[in-house]
Amino acid sequence: MDTTLRDGEQTSGVSFTFDEKLSMAKLLLDDLKVDRLEIASARVSEGELEAVKKIAAWAAKQNDIHKIEVLGFIDGNTSIDWIKGAGCKVVNLLTKGSLKHVSEQLRKSPEEHIADIKSVIEYAKQQGISVNIYLEDWSNGMRNSPEYVFQILDSLKDQPIDHYMLPDTLGILNPDDTFRFCSMMKERYPNLTFDFHAHNDYDLASANVYSAIKAGISCIHTTVNGLGERAGNVPVSSVIGIVKDHFNYTMSVDEKKLNMVSKMIETYSGIRIPPNKPLIGDNVFTQTSGVHADGDKKNNLYFNDLLPERFGRKRVYALGKTSGKANIAKNLEALGIELDSESMKKVTKKIIDLGDKKETVTQEDLPYIISDVLRSKSIEEKIKILNFSLSTAAGLRPIASLKIKINGKSYEENSVGDGQYDAFMKALKKIYASLNKTMPKLVDYVVSIPPGGKTDALVQAVISWKLKNKDFRTRGLDPDQTVAAIIATMKMLNIIENK
Repeated sequence: MDTTLRDGEQTSGVSFTFDEKLSMAKLLLDDLKVDRLEIASARVSEGELEAVKKIAAWAAKQNDIHKIEVLGFIDGNTSIDWIKGAGCKVVNLLTKGSLKHVSEQLRKSPEEHIADIKSVIEYAKQQGISVNIYLEDWSNGMRNSPEYVFQILDSLKDQPIDHYMLPDTLGILNPDDTFRFCSMMKERYPNLTFDFHAHNDYDLASANVYSAIKAGISCIHTTVNGLGERAGNVPVSSVIGIVKDHFNYTMSVDEKKLNMVSKMIETYSGIRIPPNKPLIGDNVFTQTSGVHADGDKKNNLYFNDLLPERFGRKRVYALGKTSGKANIAKNLEALGIELDSESMKKVTKKIIDLGDKKETVTQEDLPYIISDVLRSKSIEEKIKILNFSLSTAAGLRPIASLKIKINGKSYEENSVGDGQYDAFMKALKKIYASLNKTMPKLVDYVVSIPPGGKTDALVQAVISWKLKNKDFRTRGLDPDQTVAAIIATMKMLNIIENK
């Protein structure tokens, strides 16, 4: 059960519009194919109500309304009426899973709380609403007041409840605790269906999920990219790896759509995926060590079961100071370039030297490095900047004047823009439009300086482009960030021109 739209939205600084929520619901159910979707909390706002109505109407049309769930509260008829009015059919009732929460937050006795829960369940059934229950703070309940946890479950086990959901609300569990507590639930209540809901405060959410499954829990709550309050929830990506590779269980999720869905929700949430995030990070299928690349050439010695192709991705061999000839050979192979052994030595040395200076070397840079080191004419610089001028003044829009040579012929243009680089790009696009040449779409633009750098440090501009469904990145290095971006842009133009 994925709760990105409900628990994931509790990430600090994250708030989805109702159109974004509908789009994500479609991604999660239709593309990633999760089994159930918790989309909201009842009574939050009018905007939330509109989002739930839109998702419910869409789900009902494709007979998936039973997969849509909304968090509700023990508040008499209010939450149930809200959920019914939104067009939904499943409520996840938030009950108290620890004695401390009942006595100190609700200021009620266990018996009073149980009576209130039963009253809401009865009303939900009258309204045609299916019921699951969260035992909020269950993990603390099992640590400090297990007799209360058993009391509430003994009282509710014969109620019309589909799922009994066991949240580690404050992320306090370790794998040993999780296995012990979940085993106790399964052994004492073998006929009940339990879900496990993990938070990541101690960075143990994935390990706790492993222990919960080992104990016999059949459903795990996840969020995309590990979104959620504080340190977040267990990521759906991690759960996919655990379930399929460590237990050999089947799941409905479509692995090949994982990367696409993760990137889309990264965009909607504004929360960047860490580059080393398992399965979905930019670097996790990148081999940096030359020894590893060499082993991959020799019967894939450094592969594991998490093959990038499973998740719609490709393996990458990084270039830098730890690169060996095997790394470089893998990248040259991808580019269709062959070098003799002596040339390979020279190129390897150059890449290692660049890595020592903390410069980033990419596959797209290789033709330029080869050309520079070997004085090769195989990569002809068909497009050159002859001159450019950038100007900016307070109260006036920046202006760029540009003169470039394309295949031996000069072209000149100028333009205004919202920034110096924007003005440069608009002047360049004028030239390309006059020649009926296609410009790629700029997808991302990141500027950085080396750690500890000062104002005179070299600036690296990394620009991501898309052209005819082909994604690639180019880099430029210069003390001026706009010039660095221009260098990266000229690299892009020559890559396209030569290809």
